[in-house]
Amino acid sequence: MRRGLRHPGVVGTHEDHASALAAELRATVAGDVDFSVTARALTTMDASNYRRVPVGTVAPRDADDIAAVLEVCRAHGTTPVVARGGGTSIGGQATGTGVVLDLTRHMAGLVSLDPEERTAVVRPGLVLDRLREAARPYGLTFGPDPSTHSRCTLGGMIGNNACGAHSVAWGTTADNVPSLDVVTYGGERLTLGRDGQGAPAGLLDLVGRNLALLRTGYPAGLPRRISGYALDALLPEKGVDVVRSFCGSEGTLGVVTEATVRLVPLPADPVLVVLGYGDESAAAEAAAGLLPYGPLTVEGMAADLVRGGAGAGGLPRGGAWLFVEMDGPSAASGLVRAADALDSVVVRDPAGQRALWRIREDAAGTATRLPGGGEAWPGWEDCAVPPARLGAYLREFRALLADFGLRGIPYGHFGDGCVHVRIDFDLWTEKGVRDFRRFSEAVADLVVAHGGSLSGEHGDGQARAELLPRMYGEELVGLFGAVKDVWDPDGGLNPGMLVRPKPLDSGLRFEGLPLVGVGREAARCVGVAKCRVEGPSTGATVMCPSYRATGEEKHSTRGRARLLHEMALGEVITDGWRSEEVREALDLCLSCKGCRSDCPVGVDMAAYKAEFLDRHYAGPLGVLRRPRSHWTMGGLPRWLALFGRGVNAATRLPFSARLAGVTPERALPRVADRTFVSWFGERGSRRPPALTLWPDTFTNHLAPEVGRAAVRVLEDAGLGVALPPGRVCCGLTYVSTGRLGAARRVMRRTLDVLDLSAAPGPVVVLEPSCAATLRTDLPELLPDDPRAARLAASVLTFAEALETLAPDWTPPRLDRPVTGQTHCHQHAVLGDAPDRRLRAHAGLTGELSGGCCGLAGNFGFEPNHYEVSVTCAEDQLLPALRAAPEGSEVLADGFSCRTQIADLAGGRARHLAELLAEGLEAGPGVGPGAGPGAGSGAGPGGSTS
Repeated sequence: MRRGLRHPGVVGTHEDHASALAAELRATVAGDVDFSVTARALTTMDASNYRRVPVGTVAPRDADDIAAVLEVCRAHGTTPVVARGGGTSIGGQATGTGVVLDLTRHMAGLVSLDPEERTAVVRPGLVLDRLREAARPYGLTFGPDPSTHSRCTLGGMIGNNACGAHSVAWGTTADNVPSLDVVTYGGERLTLGRDGQGAPAGLLDLVGRNLALLRTGYPAGLPRRISGYALDALLPEKGVDVVRSFCGSEGTLGVVTEATVRLVPLPADPVLVVLGYGDESAAAEAAAGLLPYGPLTVEGMAADLVRGGAGAGGLPRGGAWLFVEMDGPSAASGLVRAADALDSVVVRDPAGQRALWRIREDAAGTATRLPGGGEAWPGWEDCAVPPARLGAYLREFRALLADFGLRGIPYGHFGDGCVHVRIDFDLWTEKGVRDFRRFSEAVADLVVAHGGSLSGEHGDGQARAELLPRMYGEELVGLFGAVKDVWDPDGGLNPGMLVRPKPLDSGLRFEGLPLVGVGREAARCVGVAKCRVEGPSTGATVMCPSYRATGEEKHSTRGRARLLHEMALGEVITDGWRSEEVREALDLCLSCKGCRSDCPVGVDMAAYKAEFLDRHYAGPLGVLRRPRSHWTMGGLPRWLALFGRGVNAATRLPFSARLAGVTPERALPRVADRTFVSWFGERGSRRPPALTLWPDTFTNHLAPEVGRAAVRVLEDAGLGVALPPGRVCCGLTYVSTGRLGAARRVMRRTLDVLDLSAAPGPVVVLEPSCAATLRTDLPELLPDDPRAARLAASVLTFAEALETLAPDWTPPRLDRPVTGQTHCHQHAVLGDAPDRRLRAHAGLTGELSGGCCGLAGNFGFEPNHYEVSVTCAEDQLLPALRAAPEGSEVLADGFSCRTQIADLAGGRARHLAELLAEGLEAGPGVGPGAGPGAGSGAGPGGSTS
């Protein structure tokens, strides 16, 4: 319950101020007040190059809470306040030195939706995709759709006047917001609209005294003019539109508490036309000529942005492309005939459209990693010029890049003249930062020379606000300051943004960061927050299962990267590798490796976690401080090699789970009576060896039936099998528990045993997690041992081996539906295209679920992880099992996935090798209901029998 404001006494130090402020907020606000080290570290950065350290955070529950926070902050020395949504702002405007309002936790509701009026009332923390999902059943959507639509919030879109791909048809956010409820820093609650509605006292008088300046000071012909305040919306001839003038104010004028937004009809029959052009300039010059044909999108990108280059992902011939969405096939055909393109592709299939759009939507992160591995950064992310001038601007912009010795990959909203680009600025050295400033000034002059806007989408923030006088002149920028003073005379809302900004080269997030190490690696995270997608994931992504389970920023890939970044800087997190805040955040990281592939910039949190744990528990006392599970589950290969089936007896002892450091909700896997290696040693190979089969710990000791089945299938395909001449181990369990010294020793012993020069053929690995470890962790942990790279390059999965070594082999025809799990490491590191083709050749229909099963090796066995583990399984795996057709076979190549299915669904999943081996034993003509595996599929309840 809220209580009245108490007048604070005089406070002294910064710590005293923070403590008194936090206490007053907790006594006054119904929401969550968090001034902890973790909360502050998580909000020092957004998706920009800048960093500001807040004093604390508040997650308000409603408009009354927001007003109460502002009142308390005014009373405590005019403490600054910044409103934050998804934290994906490019200019630094979602960071602050005072109190950060997290509007995503409690103020993310859809208040109402009126399909007849085509409006919705939303709270500021509502994620755009949640609004679009609610509107879709009525054939409606919200028009603006930035590429971060799965995690950006409506409040953030209003603050930045966000646009997106469909702005050529539906305009910017400001075009689609008729009414706003806001609270000013002074505590005034206003409802903004047209005809001067909601204007604070003095605003309209100020406008009336400056009509001539407002009529002449803004560039014309710019659909994407986002920079500065839109004060010309307050002109009489434009309806004195207060709400429109507020949009794009970047949280400097007031805090949005509720918004009424317009909805637009969805296209009846959207068709995606992808037009190929010789180069970027040709595509840019063609874009404006397509606008008369009524396109819904005109997006542009060049080949250097596409992973795999030209021709990848179904793109037509060319060195650059325009993505043009039309409503209806006839409109699409007319566009293709009119377009002067080298080649074109017309896609009506929704899945095909999504696949192509994914290329474009990932550009914001993909462009951060240049060809060859170089890093590129925002800073000149979204300038806009009149569309007709885009081709000329791009040529001169490319020349300017060359003059400064810089590289960047332009892409963006070509139909609106808006270009996004990440540039390989050197933001780590003094000279590099000086060059960053010189280039910023030069490109600002170039944009202005073409009649453009310094920002065409993301706002000015600190990145461009200093340069606004070059675009608008000193007099109009001075008027911006006067308007800020009318709305916020105390200067408490987001100071330093948009008006009276700090220099664009100050407060960079790289200052003081070591040039090497995990902090430097974590700095690759640019904050686009693809890891913060809410709700169940799709099969196309794994990242980030723990965030979807908890909804907490510290359990997202971005959140963990920010904590590691702050740990390396040492200002907020001061105890380095001993940090409990970082350890706690990493504790729920499943090491699924999903971020390695799904994160647009390739942040590899599994590797960072392993290094952190290794250093966190280093030293003489580290042995005592480590969780028991790091020694038991983490040392599983060693214990199984030493004791074999004796482990079974140990697990039946009283308190065995507690002694092993394992959660009591789990039963430990049973060790097989006979190892796979023992079986193979007696049986031998029936054919001359063509490959080496890797006897991983899980297959050898816990699931030897998988190894036996693989041998049966490989030999049927004409491939003789050999095993390594001694005990080998990839080191996976040591890596995942952060025992990197032990992992290196195990890996070196393995390389000593496995002489690739004498080993038959490639190395085939049945367990996806072991294959991924050999391909990635092995060469990364032993970079100076050439044998590690050779082994990594020789690894094949089971399906890859059959496809590459026995391309003419015909698998048994099984003809039945399947369900189950694609291993997260398979998705992230290995790829599953060969597996899909093999299943199709065998007549196995249906898709395996993506995501992460939630067991993730030792993770699901450790104390305090069970609930998160089950929640991860409920993301995709368990719903897929429940929805599977009667008689479906349950497939899961990963031992962890099979164990999770057995624990939570009550049945047995199998490796693809097992299913194929059963088909071979059943003989020709095996089909549904035939063979040893028939009838063991998932039923309606998701269990197998």
